[in-house]
Amino acid sequence: MKIAVIFGGRSGEHEVSRNSAYTVAQSLSKNHDVVPIGISKAGDWYGPIPLEDIKNFRPENYLKNQVTLLPSPQSKGKIYSLPDLQLLEEVQVVFPVLHGTFGEDGTIQGFFEMAGIPYVGSNVLGTAVGMDKIIMKKLFAQANLPQVPFLYYLRRKIENDINTVIADIENNLEYPVFVKPANMGSSVGIAKADNTEKLQDALRDAARYDRKVVVEKGYDVREIEISVLGNDDPKVSLPGEIVPGNDFYDYKAKYVDDNSVLYIPARLDEEQIKHLQKIAIEAYKTLDCSGLSRLDFFVRKDNGEILINEINTLPGFTNISMYPKLWEHSGISLDELTSELVNLAVERWRDVNRNVTSYTD
Repeated sequence: MKIAVIFGGRSGEHEVSRNSAYTVAQSLSKNHDVVPIGISKAGDWYGPIPLEDIKNFRPENYLKNQVTLLPSPQSKGKIYSLPDLQLLEEVQVVFPVLHGTFGEDGTIQGFFEMAGIPYVGSNVLGTAVGMDKIIMKKLFAQANLPQVPFLYYLRRKIENDINTVIADIENNLEYPVFVKPANMGSSVGIAKADNTEKLQDALRDAARYDRKVVVEKGYDVREIEISVLGNDDPKVSLPGEIVPGNDFYDYKAKYVDDNSVLYIPARLDEEQIKHLQKIAIEAYKTLDCSGLSRLDFFVRKDNGEILINEINTLPGFTNISMYPKLWEHSGISLDELTSELVNLAVERWRDVNRNVTSYTD
């Protein structure tokens, strides 16, 4: 098949996306015809981008190669040049390797739905809810999935009355706490606070990235991750454990510093592994996810309690990313994984398109 790999985007995770896309495109190119499309931080689309340029994609090098998809089912996978709208390519599937805002939050998934083209990953609902940590946590609570205690606030409240916000946090959660933008990934904007001054700085920093901010109780935990693959009948990988080289598994620990230790499989007994896998499937189905997701968990060091942290509906595919690593250790190679994700996209698209769209009595 001819597959468009779309990367970059209007996100704080733009650079991570380029690295992930390079891995995905190289893998898919062994069995498919790949058309890489780069989205600039301004939101403009360029392509096709040579595979070797994906990691170092610079829009200024492709100013004459601006392209677009049209949000019409009649256009399906046709890619047109701009501004003359000449047909350049026609793809059968889109593989969005976009992390964070405008790529992992349901926006581009809605665009693909309008364009009537199969795409890898969860639909608008699954990606949007998975991206918004507040809504995600509320749905996990509704499904009785165990979580850390949390609070949330609007940026307006933080900017206008930060002292009341801090007092509320200190009255309801014990230090340390973790402060996060509600709609970011790759640990962008996350900070740990163990006193009032650090909490104030963390709240203001998180509010730079999103209008909603989550504050979580910080436990002394082990960090466990599980990969999920599939549509209506998903399967789970072995769990992996991350021992951060930094104070916690922040952006630098993930993508800059090479000082974290990975254990695959995680150092857990069989009963714990089965329990984690069960919760992962429940969480995946709770958000009606499809294609792929990575589920992140905490295991408390004091009592062994297992807590779900979050879901990532478009996890990284860099050379250090856990999602493909966990499947590799579970018996599925990277090339098998990327091809299966394309197959799952087509399967889901065909199922959705069985829906009747005209009422008949």
